[in-house]
Amino acid sequence: MPKRGYHHGNLRQALVDASLTLIEERGPTGFTLSEAAKTAGVTPAAVYRHFEGREDLIAEAALQGYEMFADLMAHAYDDGRPSDLAAFEATGRAYLAFARKFPGHYIAMFESGISVNRTPELADASSRARAVLERAAEALSQHIPEDRRPPAAMFSAHIWAMSHGVVELFARGTPGRASPYPPEDLLESGIGIYLRGLGLLPPDD
Repeated sequence: MPKRGYHHGNLRQALVDASLTLIEERGPTGFTLSEAAKTAGVTPAAVYRHFEGREDLIAEAALQGYEMFADLMAHAYDDGRPSDLAAFEATGRAYLAFARKFPGHYIAMFESGISVNRTPELADASSRARAVLERAAEALSQHIPEDRRPPAAMFSAHIWAMSHGVVELFARGTPGRASPYPPEDLLESGIGIYLRGLGLLPPDD
């Protein structure tokens, strides 16, 4: 492959795309900057025009992932339509859909060890995604009597943790962790049990 160096059309994004491919194949610590450059078809020296090291490259992948994730969550929530309950449940499904469709971004965001506070931009994008779920939880919690109403941040954190757990254990193809149930069914039933416990769904007959 001929070296394209600085004449590469969009070198920065080409490197991010290359890192996402390598992250999916080898994990966030399984490649070097030189390998990312080779995958992108540029010289290793060209990388340093945009990134100081591998962590900076992965942080950019995580930033782009959080921006996409926040947009997807907002789309799933749809300003609470058609109901507070349906919109809330849609955000849980959107979490699982994102992890499946964009595994490289997901790993960069949640499994790379990159702090969301590494840069102000990354912190803002992460907060925007989290705020959608908290908004959904806040709206749904208004249907719970005030004396039994958990804080919205706790409510949303429980669902986030449940969604993340289903993804990590059963939706990523981890050897030895196969489930007899589809991840979507596990998540839906788990959220249902949680919401019934809060009195937001009628008990099963």
